[in-house]
Amino acid sequence: MRSVLIENPGEVRVDTVDDPVLPGPDGAIVQVEQTAICGSDLHFYEGDYPLIAPISLGHEAFGTVVEVGSQVREHAVGDRVVVSSVAGCGACDGCSTLDPVTCVQGPVIFGCGVLGGAQSELLAVPAADFQLLSMPDDLGAEAALLLTDNLVTGWAGARRADIPAGGSAVVMGLGAVGLCAVRSALALGAETVYAVDPVAGRRATAAASGAVGLDPSELGVLTEQTGGRGPHAVIDAVGSDTTMSSALSLVRAGGTVSVVGVHDLNPFPFPATMALIRSVTLRSTTAPIQQAWPELLPLVRSGELSTDGIFTHRMPLEHAAAAYARVAERSADCVKVILEV
Repeated sequence: MRSVLIENPGEVRVDTVDDPVLPGPDGAIVQVEQTAICGSDLHFYEGDYPLIAPISLGHEAFGTVVEVGSQVREHAVGDRVVVSSVAGCGACDGCSTLDPVTCVQGPVIFGCGVLGGAQSELLAVPAADFQLLSMPDDLGAEAALLLTDNLVTGWAGARRADIPAGGSAVVMGLGAVGLCAVRSALALGAETVYAVDPVAGRRATAAASGAVGLDPSELGVLTEQTGGRGPHAVIDAVGSDTTMSSALSLVRAGGTVSVVGVHDLNPFPFPATMALIRSVTLRSTTAPIQQAWPELLPLVRSGELSTDGIFTHRMPLEHAAAAYARVAERSADCVKVILEV
């Protein structure tokens, strides 16, 4: 099969690798039809994470089940499914909460060197009944793919930000996750969401959803616009030292900073005394994908939570190198790319 591989930072290629085999009697093989490039994939592409070369990339997959093990009960060959980006064993006390992050055996993310990458023609999925969600026919590929990771991550970031009804929130970074966090915060009852990004086009996209766009240089106005107190919550969808420090400084005393952006591997200089004196809550979240599905799927199908405009480009799998280069530019016109398999 064809798969997107990375061996060195900035060097992505599509190559032929062995077809995956069924990962046990509870597993399945999914023929991937649509996959996508996530902002966290760029950490490999840009050299933030070490590479045990070559790595098969990607953790967002939508496709059709083509093989199932004897113990799979909820899915059958021919089912149209999405795959949770985070995998758990599906059988432990942690997975019983429907949050793979709490898996006792340890959660694993597809495309990070342990499980196969979703940017491939075929994907082996362990614990298929836990990892797969069947898709209704009325849901398109873009909405389906966002349910594998980005929308759930933005939703979880907003949920864990403790935004009171009618309250204010700031979203730092307007990539796909940040744009999803903006829409999620508004859907969860925030009156005002300030959307912060240096790219004007991305701020405009957030503003079209009902947010107030701000350049990072304009953060000083937030104190005045929030009655001198600062916003109730800040959702950091970047996860850099700069954005995390800004978030902890911006949020009001007693407020919450919710981090869903992926930090690099260097220690973060946490301002512990300031956070203590101001009673700031800091949360960081890897999305509980399976736990969020029952809540999000009806909202997406009804249109209450829009997924329009997050994907800006479609490219064939064989053009993966060009697609990664476009996404890495972090431009206004290219936010998220579907790779068509």
